[in-house]
Amino acid sequence: MSDRPVEFDDRDGWWLAQARPHPALRPFLRSYDGYWETEIVPTRMRTLPTRTAVVIINLGPPLLMQVPGGVPDREYGSFVAGMYDGHGMYVSPGGQRGVQLDVTPLGAYTLFGVPMAHLTNAAVELPDLLGRSAHMLVDRLASAPSWSERFDVLDAFLLRRLEIGPVPDPEVVRAWRLLNGDLALTVADIAADVGWSRKHLTHRFREQAGLPPKVMARVIRFRRAVGLLTGGAALADAAFACGYYDQAHLNREFRALSGCTPRELIGGQLEQQRVTTLAEPA
Repeated sequence: MSDRPVEFDDRDGWWLAQARPHPALRPFLRSYDGYWETEIVPTRMRTLPTRTAVVIINLGPPLLMQVPGGVPDREYGSFVAGMYDGHGMYVSPGGQRGVQLDVTPLGAYTLFGVPMAHLTNAAVELPDLLGRSAHMLVDRLASAPSWSERFDVLDAFLLRRLEIGPVPDPEVVRAWRLLNGDLALTVADIAADVGWSRKHLTHRFREQAGLPPKVMARVIRFRRAVGLLTGGAALADAAFACGYYDQAHLNREFRALSGCTPRELIGGQLEQQRVTTLAEPA
């Protein structure tokens, strides 16, 4: 029996089981949560661009997902969703149960062993990436008697992947850190810092992180603006703090990346909604 501490949080029928991953995994994981629903109620949720790839290890019914770029909707079981530069949507039949990992793009490059450019604006079934070991992981997590033991199983699996996965170029790692540290830096600034041409940096960064550095910077700026606005900042203040030219520029970027205005997003229009049928449009 595992003695790993696990915290439980009831969010109005959506339960979270939260624990700390193994120390070697922490640089790569933004979140590490088990979840389950106590009610079987169909819902839909708008998805937004983030700084992480999302991994769902599904122990419940499949999700109907829509990804950016006009890809037809389809159902997914356990999957990895790569880096997005637009919004999507998922529809759940209810009764969800599983584990969600939010993984840094370079962490995902190592853990899943494929160029993240292959997963841009896409979701891929976990067995299609990892083969039979993915099925075995899902079976072991489903049969584990406690969340503590599930997290032990998951740690062991991810640590093995960490040992055998590709290592990002040091220049790409440096570029990622610079992008997250200073929103005023240009791609030319970053290329000069790492000693590469802009063209080579763009190619290698997109291959390993999933988005070109210029687009990744847009996503990072957008997420920072969302955080400030959620915390109560005024639109003009958030625009200035995040390096937008003006409030109109912020509004245009929100429409491009989230499909709505800042006020609609922060006002809760895109929060989870109950639906009466799975075919109901977003």
